[in-house]
Amino acid sequence: MRIGELATRTGVSVRALRYYEEQGLLASERSESGQRHYPDEAASRVRLIQQLYAAGISSASILEMLPCVVTGVASPQVLAKLREHRSSVIQQIESLQDTLQQLDSVMAGAVKSHESGVPCPPG
Repeated sequence: MRIGELATRTGVSVRALRYYEEQGLLASERSESGQRHYPDEAASRVRLIQQLYAAGISSASILEMLPCVVTGVASPQVLAKLREHRSSVIQQIESLQDTLQQLDSVMAGAVKSHESGVPCPPG
């Protein structure tokens, strides 16, 4: 598939896909006219890259761990980094759960205020 189709399938900009290639995270083959062509499995790789970026993992760390995804084999050093990233993701999840509880609490209070006719102050 061409870069525009990959961008559409994944919701990632063409610019980001080019950046992934520059970083060695994604590979394409070039046609005679220079157009990039990606294999079908590139879409799942882009989604994984996006998930790892969203977790705060750097391009360099992603580049290190991508071969593990393909082969299922990781060196002790890479495993240690994976454990660190996993711990960080767990902390992010816990923080987001706390935020969710706070939002639920505020919303519950707002509903009670609305039902009693007392508006919440703006902003």
